[in-house]
Amino acid sequence: MVDQKLIRNTPYDITAPRCPVKTYPGRVINGGHVIIYSRDAEADRAFFRDVLEYPHVDAGGGWLIFKLPPTEVAVHPTDGPETQELYLMCDDVEATVKNLTAKGVEFTQPVTDARWGRLTRFRLPGGGEVGLYEPRHERATDL
Repeated sequence: MVDQKLIRNTPYDITAPRCPVKTYPGRVINGGHVIIYSRDAEADRAFFRDVLEYPHVDAGGGWLIFKLPPTEVAVHPTDGPETQELYLMCDDVEATVKNLTAKGVEFTQPVTDARWGRLTRFRLPGGGEVGLYEPRHERATDL
């Protein structure tokens, strides 16, 4: 039995048949799902669709879910609050900054060098920030 309260609070029909799932043999978890909370979700969705040109599906009612490039997860120690960040990776951070700046993207910090790569941050239309970096380390996405 489907909880009707869940259906009212969900932007898509959770009673619809599931799409086939691509699995990773021997693993119980077969993917990840990143959520960006935004004060202007429509503008941020348009940014991912039109500026970053990420492929997407419409889960219903214009609720877009985007395909990300191959992704890694890193766990860093902290003495501060436990948080999460989204960094998108590129092969050439200077060229990517130039390309996105030409599309009107606002960068909130200059490109800096770290032991593990070159990085910067840009603002989403809804006000949030996303990191961008050119890794110097071996990429887990190549495994």
